[in-house]
Amino acid sequence: MSQNAFVYTELQISAPFDQVPWQNINDTIKTQPGFLNKTWLSGLGNNSAGGIYAFDTIENAKKFVTGYFPAEARNFGVAQTTRVFNALATTEASIDMNSVHYGAKLDVKPAAFVYTEVQLHVLPFDNGPWRTFNPVLKQQPGLLAKTWLSGLHTGTVGGFYAFDSIENAKRFALDYFPTETRALDAAFYTRIFDATVTEAASRDMASPFYG
Repeated sequence: MSQNAFVYTELQISAPFDQVPWQNINDTIKTQPGFLNKTWLSGLGNNSAGGIYAFDTIENAKKFVTGYFPAEARNFGVAQTTRVFNALATTEASIDMNSVHYGAKLDVKPAAFVYTEVQLHVLPFDNGPWRTFNPVLKQQPGLLAKTWLSGLHTGTVGGFYAFDSIENAKRFALDYFPTETRALDAAFYTRIFDATVTEAASRDMASPFYG
């Protein structure tokens, strides 16, 4: 079953990932309507916990972020961030970037993930500058894949990237990406995650990065 929505989540906690009860959480998330897969995220430097999820419909993704996930955050006693994205809108752009969410296979396991979101309103997504940016992104050191993201209702543009090393992920997030957003004259949001510590939890959730 193909995805029609992506969800990004992050809990405002600071806990080494081996202290996160991911087995119990996985068992519960697997029962959520329309859930397809999840890639767990562990914040580099701050040990936040979160994920990138695929859902079969936007409706089920919205149910997840308005029902289940706030309750999970409440159980931890922490604040939380969620975003819902239209996966259909970014199909062509993501396939062009070797996105595993659209069927690509990686020869190298990711060592780091980067999440980005730019404070722009681009609807429809296809009117945006992805055709200009993709060739430049493909030249970034260590980039394995990117899934483009288009914010539901907001039209924000962003992405979920896989890198071969934390060093290359940091170089991208700290050095390259600010030049891209400067050209767009827009504020932005970036996060770097250590992919090595979440591999087992992500495999258990059918993460396409380990398919």
